[in-house]
Amino acid sequence: MLNRWFTVAPDSLAATLSRGRKHRWRVLWNLAWLPWVLGDLMFTVPLPAHWIPVTAASLIVFLGLYACALVRPRRETLTYALAIVALACLVMPVNRTGSGTYLIYACAYLAFQPSLRQAALHVAPALLIWALEATALQWPWQPTVWVLIVCIAIATGQCSMFINFLRNADLRLSHEEIRRLAATAERERIGRDLHDLLGHTLSMVTLKSELAGRLIERDPTAARREISDVERVARDALSQVRSAVSGIRAAALVSEFASARLLLETAGVQMEYWRGGRELPADIETCLALVLREAVTNIQRHARANRVEVTVIAGEERVLMRIRDDGRGGVNARGNGLTGMGERIVARGGELAIESPRGRGTSIEVSLPLPVAPAREIGRAAPAASEPLMDHAGSHA
Repeated sequence: MLNRWFTVAPDSLAATLSRGRKHRWRVLWNLAWLPWVLGDLMFTVPLPAHWIPVTAASLIVFLGLYACALVRPRRETLTYALAIVALACLVMPVNRTGSGTYLIYACAYLAFQPSLRQAALHVAPALLIWALEATALQWPWQPTVWVLIVCIAIATGQCSMFINFLRNADLRLSHEEIRRLAATAERERIGRDLHDLLGHTLSMVTLKSELAGRLIERDPTAARREISDVERVARDALSQVRSAVSGIRAAALVSEFASARLLLETAGVQMEYWRGGRELPADIETCLALVLREAVTNIQRHARANRVEVTVIAGEERVLMRIRDDGRGGVNARGNGLTGMGERIVARGGELAIESPRGRGTSIEVSLPLPVAPAREIGRAAPAASEPLMDHAGSHA
């Protein structure tokens, strides 16, 4: 029975906040303030005789209500938060600091609303009832005001956090919809291109094959000529299809930069990047884009970073890409997709270096050889070598 009751509901606060990397453990870590329930041991002398049993019982009840508000469906959160307010009022005559502590936790739950106005409508009545009881019990005004100020500050912070979380969730949904629409449009474009590319060619192959079949007994020489034309047309079509597929598979590095920034910003991670040097061949650019995609995905899922820096510098003989984050480090070079990343780089004659001391972030450095560029091309690309991509990174300044 208890297992079912405390199972995390899909629409609970625990399930909702677990989708955000920085919010996942915040509600549980808030329990670190619970020892303030015992504050009367320092501030009240002598304690009432029934202080210990009342405090112990209130702690058990509070932990149950706190857990229920966290794991039960969102529509029930308000009920458990109000129950915690009632608990704070009930223990006030016996345990003053415990009453204030419970009220602060209740306000934190009451403030999980989609707007500050709704949070105020839920928090204000609870504060008013508690303040009236404190006045009736002739509490000193200083601790009463202090508890009220802390409650308002906590409620404001929790509501702002929840609003930002909901906005980020909506932003993620919008980005996913944009990606879905872009993928659909790309599939349609590929279908049109392949139809235009192969439709005429296959029609020609069909006609020439039928003609060769009719001529094979009457005019073998003409039939062989038609078969030769079919072979030539088929080879041309195969070459065009291969070229089209290569273009489809190519991933532009600039586009991957923009996509990576979008993904990381949605997770609350700041990204800055610079690119300089000569223009890169399409296959090299695609390789770097795939490496960047894998690295950014790992950062978003595992690193718990706040800042990421990406630098790409292309010289005359090699291109260097460096990806650094300030996350928790401790990356295993044989996991999280890094094995495939290293194999892809080594296959192109490149090198991969990973530094990931635990607690000090991760640095991934990729070096790939470049084909020798004509002198005119190098000279033309050189002035841009030290320019950052301000059109993408400027928003992070």
